Amino acid sequence: MTSVQVDKKQGGDDAADQGYQRGLGARQIQMIAIGGAIGTGLFLGAGKAISKAGPSLILAYAIAGLVIFFIMRALGELLMYRPVSGSFAEYAREFVGPFAGFVTGWTYWLFWVVTGITEVTAAATYMTYWWDIPQWLSALVFTIILYGANLISVKLFGELEFWFSMVKVTAIIGMILICAGVLTIGFSDAGDTASMTHLWSEGGFFPKGIGGTLMTLQIVMFAFLAVELVGVTAGESKDPEKTLPKAINTVPWRIGVFYVGALIMILSVVPWTAFEPGVSPFVAAFERMGLGVGAAIVNFVVLTAALSSCNSGMYSTGRMLRDLALNGQGPAFFTRLTKSGIPLAGTTFSAALMLVGVWINYQWPGDAFNYVVSFATISGMWAWIMILVSQIRYRAKADRGELPQSTFKAPGAPWTSWFALAFIGMVIVMMGVDKDARISLYCAPLWALILGVSYLVLKGRNPEGAAFVKRDATKKGVER
Repeated sequence: MTSVQVDKKQGGDDAADQGYQRGLGARQIQMIAIGGAIGTGLFLGAGKAISKAGPSLILAYAIAGLVIFFIMRALGELLMYRPVSGSFAEYAREFVGPFAGFVTGWTYWLFWVVTGITEVTAAATYMTYWWDIPQWLSALVFTIILYGANLISVKLFGELEFWFSMVKVTAIIGMILICAGVLTIGFSDAGDTASMTHLWSEGGFFPKGIGGTLMTLQIVMFAFLAVELVGVTAGESKDPEKTLPKAINTVPWRIGVFYVGALIMILSVVPWTAFEPGVSPFVAAFERMGLGVGAAIVNFVVLTAALSSCNSGMYSTGRMLRDLALNGQGPAFFTRLTKSGIPLAGTTFSAALMLVGVWINYQWPGDAFNYVVSFATISGMWAWIMILVSQIRYRAKADRGELPQSTFKAPGAPWTSWFALAFIGMVIVMMGVDKDARISLYCAPLWALILGVSYLVLKGRNPEGAAFVKRDATKKGVER
């Protein structure tokens, strides 16, 4: 089967040709973009990062956030050139090569499967705050419930994600305001000791040195994974030319408030030395303030955040598998849609694999999160690399007049894209230094070998699947 990409500038509608429904409105896209990056990496992973870097983690989030903005603006430029449902996998096929698109599509699918396992693991961890129940049991129940929730229309999916994100956003803003009240008015058990001097008085701003801060970059980058999910929604957005740029431009203040602002407040109220790996810093902060009810509420919010991210994962995996199948790079049965436009086969297959997370939680309940987070990071960063490389090559062609200019150009590109690529390279090097994260680098060559062999088999059986094909909607034909 050949690609069904359509150049919208030539009169086509990618969503219609692929069978999708443009059911995601502006407010839903905005909240999906805002809530996509607020999940396990911030609520749970930050506890380990604080213990490794202290207050300097704030700087790590700020610098990494700038890099994420460069990545998202690069993606935005590509999306306005051609807003397709395959997003960066399609751009990798067009600007890097068919094999790059094949690798990107399957790797991003794997990323969300692994991330789904990560988020379900985190949700199961949060459940132990209230009840002493096995993590694997909670993980199993959550996986089944979220699978059922994805067998709905895209409009209802967007509505659920809107309210999931609204809960997360409201909660973080509420926590910032409460911490500000503790600092200024002095209420709660932490009122007498709360002070912004905690940011430098407990061993300095870099208590573990610059090296300690660099070693947290893997955790920091994991926290930002899923910001690119807004690109996957392009094929189902009602008005992508307006909604997607607005969503992407929220990245700077989103990171400034929800990451940098929240950490400044928490680490000012409670010294960084009071936080422990594996414990949500938000829950720990409220317990330290003597607000037990507040801690329980925060635990519910972070539980919601984890389930929201997993829900988004199931949404994206089904669509990524369908995109691969439509391009002849995956089994044909993944192309089937329900009457409401849901890729049932791809979603079901992905959810079944997420049940591996149940087994991980059964075998290693204490280390499950750390095992999967590093592999999710390296696979997710591959998508970012392809976004940046595709944007660099697209901009070069557009500047030569070979392709139309995007209406949403990335500022400072291609230099900002090159800077982001260099930063990602540094993070990968630091992952190789960190013994806990090194396992992902061991797994990456194995995954690359599997994809390489699979592509050779694909090329022999289906040559069209191993070539980039772009259909011109006006000519009703196929262009290579």
